[in-house]
This record gives sequence, structure tokens and C-alpha cells, in this order.
Amino acid sequence: MTGWKPVVALADGIERTVAAYAKRIEQERRLAIKRTIVTMAYRSNSSHVGAALSVADIMLSLYFHVLRVDPAQASDPRRDKLVFSKAHASTALYAVLAERGFFLREVLEGYAIDGGRLPGHLDRKSVPGIDASAGSLGHGLSIGVGFALADRLAGRDSRTFVVLGDGECNEGSIWEAALVASSQGLDSLVAIVDCNGWQGFGRTDELSPLASLSQKWRAFGWDVIEVDGHGEAQLIAALGQPVAGGKPKAVLARTVKGHGVDFMANTLEWHYKSPNQAQWESAMMQLGGKGEPE
Repeated sequence: MTGWKPVVALADGIERTVAAYAKRIEQERRLAIKRTIVTMAYRSNSSHVGAALSVADIMLSLYFHVLRVDPAQASDPRRDKLVFSKAHASTALYAVLAERGFFLREVLEGYAIDGGRLPGHLDRKSVPGIDASAGSLGHGLSIGVGFALADRLAGRDSRTFVVLGDGECNEGSIWEAALVASSQGLDSLVAIVDCNGWQGFGRTDELSPLASLSQKWRAFGWDVIEVDGHGEAQLIAALGQPVAGGKPKAVLARTVKGHGVDFMANTLEWHYKSPNQAQWESAMMQLGGKGEPE
């Protein structure tokens, strides 16, 4: 048996090398998506870059590790659905959809400009891969409930994911939808709350405090998981759990607004500001780029 030891050691070494390479590729993809987000805001002189950076890692985990979707069959009724309710952070979704192959990267250059295909908020008819138009906060979970009910009636085993902001949870319509989801036992429905701690005019825990958000969701009959919203392994494990238990699931993802760029991180101003050239170049360098257009 001793003759097998070198072979086993070689196989183990190859496995570790492949795993390390895959991890590097994943990390570079995450940095590249964030560079794209900042570049889109810079080119279009638009805002909400902080909110997009906080949710970017969540979107990558969904589209590359969890969602059953195929860019070649973007309208397949058997696909998993995603409702991006915090649509002001649309650059995060657009960047990930392009990376996943739903449309050409060149389309991103038309974000929020005259003649472009990508509006500041979501229009499901603009490009493939967008399951629901969105913009006015508070409606996404209701749409997700409708998708989940439709799949159940059609006998499909698809799952529906709804991405919300923590400030958005101030909307009463969120809790109406949450109550319907639990009363109907929609265990194919997953709400992901991007808990970056900020909303339009300040900190969420100061403007309209919800006390314990996890206790709120549990009180409405949901299973609740709390994760690091920038931790790939935690996100994939939480989002990829199989449907079970007859309850919808709420994943509370703790994130940092403006994640990855020091002067954008955890501040209100980058809910509204657009980077100038110097700020864009600094962000590119911090995100592993070279200060050149993506």
C-alpha cells in the first residue's frame, strides 16, 4: 500500500491547487463586478453606487452558485426567478447579468444615458434576465409571492428570490406580503435583506427603528438565517439550502454600504454622489484595477 502514497499525495496537491485557483478566479470576479459598478456610475454621472456595492457579493453568489438559470433560455418558465426590489442599486444586477452572459458587456455602456438600453431603475423588457420591473420600494416581495404561487399552481419546483433593502422593510406592503407568504406555506420563496444599515436620509436604526429585524421575520412565520453578506461561503450555504419545512426563508445579509472602496464605505453621501475622475481612479486601484476603463 505504501506505493500509493506518492499518488495520493500528488492527487491531494492537484486538488488543493485547483481549489486555490478557483478561489482566486472568484475573488477577481467579485472585484471586477465592483469596478464595473463604479465605472457605470462614473460614466453616467449617476448615483446609488454605495447601495450597489453593498449588494454585489450577494448577486454574484446567486447568479454563479445558486440560481437555476440559463442565459440561452432566459424565459424558461421552469427557471428560478429573482425580483430585485431595491432597484435603485440596478448597476449591481446589470453588471452580474452581463458577466453571466445574459447580454453583451457593451450594453452596460448605455446605462442611464439617452439612447441606452439600461434605465436607472429596472424595466423587465430592457434586457434578458430581468424577471420584474422595479423602482418604487416595497412592492418586490408581493411580486415574489405571486411568482411562487404561480409556480406552485403550475407544478414547477422553481424557487423565487427577492432582494430587499433593510430600509425598504419600513414599507407596510413588505409585511403584508410576508404574512401572505407564511400563511400559504411558500417554502420556495426566499427574501434576502441587504442589511447595510443605511437608507435615503440616514441610518436605518435611527430613522425608523425596527428593533430586531430577525425577530420581526420570525414573528411573521419565516425561517431566518443571518449571514455575512460579503462572505461567499456563508451566502452560498444559506441561499442554496433545499426547500423544506413549509416556511418561506429570510436571509439577513450584513453588509457594508460602499463595500471595497474606503471613501465610499459606510457613509450616506454615496447614496447620492457620483464619482469624479480622481475618485473613480482611486476606486479602480482599490478594487484591483489600473485606473483604466473596464
